[in-house]
Amino acid sequence: MKKIKINPTDNFKKPYIISEVGVNHEGDLDKAKQMIEEVANAGGDAVKFQAYKAETLASKYSPAYWDTEKEKTKSQYELFKKHDTFWKSEFEELADYCKEYNVDFLATPFDIESTDFLEPLMPSYKIASADITNKPFLEYIALKGKPILLSTGASTISEIWRAVEWIKNKGNTQIVLLHCVLNYPTDYKDANLGMINHMKKIFSDFVIGYSDHTLPEYTNDVLTTAWHLGAMVLEKHYTWNKELPGNDHYHAMDYNDLKSFVEKIELNNELLGQFNKNYLESEENSRKYARRSLVAKKSIPKGKIIEKNDITWKRPGTGIPPWMMDHLIGGKALEDIKEDEILKFDKIKFTETV
Repeated sequence: MKKIKINPTDNFKKPYIISEVGVNHEGDLDKAKQMIEEVANAGGDAVKFQAYKAETLASKYSPAYWDTEKEKTKSQYELFKKHDTFWKSEFEELADYCKEYNVDFLATPFDIESTDFLEPLMPSYKIASADITNKPFLEYIALKGKPILLSTGASTISEIWRAVEWIKNKGNTQIVLLHCVLNYPTDYKDANLGMINHMKKIFSDFVIGYSDHTLPEYTNDVLTTAWHLGAMVLEKHYTWNKELPGNDHYHAMDYNDLKSFVEKIELNNELLGQFNKNYLESEENSRKYARRSLVAKKSIPKGKIIEKNDITWKRPGTGIPPWMMDHLIGGKALEDIKEDEILKFDKIKFTETV
């Protein structure tokens, strides 16, 4: 395993525990600070948030892919719009607050702007599973030169290798790969913690971790088993109140869960699934709708030669994938294309055979 420090002092004598607040603060800065205090007092290592704006994350035509009995919002865009109020100034304040409590501040960026303003605030970058095929975004973050924690939910081995190569080709080899199942919540039968062992063999040069989306009832069992299988970074959603409706509260741990896990971290409980890393049939919708497609940034008239500033990447992943961006630029629009329209192969003449 390649030696790597994802914060200034980490040596992996114990798992590095990330409490994923995400947007469970729901726009309340005091609640966000309360959770930072709780994580620090419970013994967590890092508090992580999510930095996005709905307009740059998802097309207005992006359907839900989560359990709508738990989170009733039917559109990704609508859900993200509810929780995208924190931005540069709020995250700077939260990063300072983390320093006061001696926990690491982390945030997952979902666009270029947040990638840039988060850079001086964090020891490392976390990248969401859904961006594992987002070549231009991975390359941009890789150039920052900081360690990268990359979730691998809904992915195949070849897709993970491709993402790793994109990062390495930009001179960055500081990579932590997190086994993850991109279902909210993840059924226990789908946790497949045996995949951690498989990833350790296949990606022996990199640190392997686990990002958990199971319900919190058996958090100790799930995370401890993942650790004993070799996951040296453990990420779990965190909330101040698991009874709150919607969003990520219902599959998160709270203060008591985290404190209990930290206290019992050396317990060994078996929770093994399949040992070969692959995405699951139940993740098919996640692959389709949580990933990104190339999208028209503005109206593109028929016959126009496609330029870089004509396109961006947004959810869902039902159109041309971002990794084909280089093939698309210089191609020609075969029909009129509307602003924010998801680009499809039948509307573009490519510059070369792909």
